[in-house]
Amino acid sequence: MGEAQVVLVFGRGVTVSGGQFVLTPGGLARMRAAVAHVEAHGGHPRVIFTGGWAEASEAADEPPAGCREGDLMLAYARGAGLDRIADLRAENRSRSTLENLVHTVQDGLLDGYTFTPEQPLGLVSHEWHLPRVHYLAGKVLGLRRRDLLDIPVVDEPASERLAHLAARLWFLGVRDAAALIRRERRMVALLRRMGR
Repeated sequence: MGEAQVVLVFGRGVTVSGGQFVLTPGGLARMRAAVAHVEAHGGHPRVIFTGGWAEASEAADEPPAGCREGDLMLAYARGAGLDRIADLRAENRSRSTLENLVHTVQDGLLDGYTFTPEQPLGLVSHEWHLPRVHYLAGKVLGLRRRDLLDIPVVDEPASERLAHLAARLWFLGVRDAAALIRRERRMVALLRRMGR
């Protein structure tokens, strides 16, 4: 397995603390993993921070400019000096893992890159989240598992397995990005109704 020329960092939520929008502890753990990986491996990769505001699906107010998840992650990376050794970009309009991938493609952030086992796409997320990312990267990007390099964070429980299985079943046979997003929104609405 080669080194990643592009590293995709998945957000883990934004919260308000002391009147300011901040990354959640899970989001900060992902940022620390991303910074450590890039510092250890060099090569001036493109690092893409993905996340808008997940609460948009619950009709929550939009954060002010510069306070969406991708923006906060980008600011953290710059504060850590990562901009000296990497090409930093942010996708900041997504509401889910699926939208992270779809919007990253739509925004042209992967244009000009081809991913192979020798030059894989790096994925920064928690271990429990990575199987779902692999599956969705196959759907959205057409990538195989061998074209992906895991950069895992290991500080949260493995409760994501059920969500991964549900996503595999719910998205079965669908490859079109718009259709995937419509299905995901129906699934979230259904799960919320069942939870009431």
